[in-house]
Amino acid sequence: MRPIGAGVCSICGERLFSSYALSSPDTEPRCGLCRRIDPAFARAVAYGSYEAGLRELIHLLKYAGVRPAANVLGRMLAEAIAELEPELPADPIAVVPVPLHRTKLRQREFNHAELIARAAMKLSPVPGLLRLDAGVLERKRETLSQTGLTSHQRRENVRGAFGVARPEAVKGREVLLVDDVYTTGATVSECARVLRRAGANKVWVATVARTLKASDQHVEIQLPADAVDSEIPSGVQDIRVARAVGI
Repeated sequence: MRPIGAGVCSICGERLFSSYALSSPDTEPRCGLCRRIDPAFARAVAYGSYEAGLRELIHLLKYAGVRPAANVLGRMLAEAIAELEPELPADPIAVVPVPLHRTKLRQREFNHAELIARAAMKLSPVPGLLRLDAGVLERKRETLSQTGLTSHQRRENVRGAFGVARPEAVKGREVLLVDDVYTTGATVSECARVLRRAGANKVWVATVARTLKASDQHVEIQLPADAVDSEIPSGVQDIRVARAVGI
């Protein structure tokens, strides 16, 4: 269970190996999606790839109820949050776990995202900087399992599913949104959207794991700083070019 490391999108954390990373000398690398659409969150970070031992550890907590696993996952989340600390404000930031619907919460008896967040906050090098506020977000309706859904289906599944119960807790503040796994970003994007609409200045995202694209050949296209869209080949603009073969 090793950290993801370099070679990822500077905004969403997606691996850049399997798509064309389009950047100029003056900007940080972004994946094709983050170049086309600015996410509702400022930046998303994750500790490791959602596979093998890390996935099993998350499942132990979520589905087997092995709560001590939250302490191990919390240490990993703390490492991910550390990547954001140079960009976080000096004022206390609200830590908001992605909530469960009350029906699932009754069944599970705990919110895994909240347990992991609590464990991570104990390791914060700046006491008082991170303040847990688990009651800010609410899941207003039950949603289908995201497993097996396409990116579009995931977005539709969570659209309108979240609300801000206490807008005064986030208005004018920066928020750190916490969850166990970032898959397509549909859930955290919807949460960030409603938090911003409620008045949050900025939303950061930290998760223990992230689903990464399979590692293909990496092609990075460097553009002149003064390049304009009209000068970029349409196939590159779309970032939907087939995988490079023989490059």
